[in-house]
Amino acid sequence: MRQDWADKAAGWVANEAIFDAVFAPVTAAILTAAAVGPGQRLLDVGCGSGALLAAAAAAGASAVGVDISPGMAEAARRRVPEATVVVGDAQVVDLTAAAPGPSFDRVLSRFGVMFFDDPTAAFANIRRAAAPGGRLVFACWRGRSENPMFTLGSDILADRLDPKPADPAPGTPGPTAFADSGRLAALLGDAGWADITISPFDFSCDYGTAGGDGVEERLATVLSTSTGRLAQQQLEPRLGPEGWSALLDDVRAVLRRHLVNDAVRFPGATWLVTATNPLG
Repeated sequence: MRQDWADKAAGWVANEAIFDAVFAPVTAAILTAAAVGPGQRLLDVGCGSGALLAAAAAAGASAVGVDISPGMAEAARRRVPEATVVVGDAQVVDLTAAAPGPSFDRVLSRFGVMFFDDPTAAFANIRRAAAPGGRLVFACWRGRSENPMFTLGSDILADRLDPKPADPAPGTPGPTAFADSGRLAALLGDAGWADITISPFDFSCDYGTAGGDGVEERLATVLSTSTGRLAQQQLEPRLGPEGWSALLDDVRAVLRRHLVNDAVRFPGATWLVTATNPLG
């Protein structure tokens, strides 16, 4: 997982504005649920290129991010120079030592907590850095069947790979690791969190926010995924420049057949999760 995120950092950072626009409703929901405000000390787990850090800093909070990818962390530092950004695995890193200061009043994450080998250990380690009464708020994906995010456009590329990537087994580390809300609640409870709520949060993944049809934006993000990068590594040499270009045109054609109100838009199905670090 560490190597995967190190590899995909460049693509994510290059398309940061697209991801931030598509995920803007999720960012807003997290910030609202967390009631982020001045004077708080806040930790963003799996901070990526710094979207939540930027919002937290703008709200007057003292922001700290942790990410396993050096490339992501460097992008976050450039974007939010007033934040502290730690490179490390939040499952095991001593967060209080890595970012000295008071315990965290808020712990947030936007799609950054689903990749741990041992989620219970990770959530327990994160809780130890939270203040008594501190609030955990994060968003994670529900199942693949509910989320065209993981198939629309990329399935054409995946079908050409040899071997074709298999869908992950339920509960394995990855974007949909917490599709089962009952399992997620048990993991958080075992890690010592209390007052756990897991609520559906549905939104529109809208790639047309720049005013066009969003086809090129969606294609760019597909190519930045693990499947997209593997497809380019495998298929471009095999097909040659013209063949690879033709395959990308096939992806564009599929995306155009799925336009909603003249732009690439499809449903996003997530959980919005909140919990509290007990007072005693």
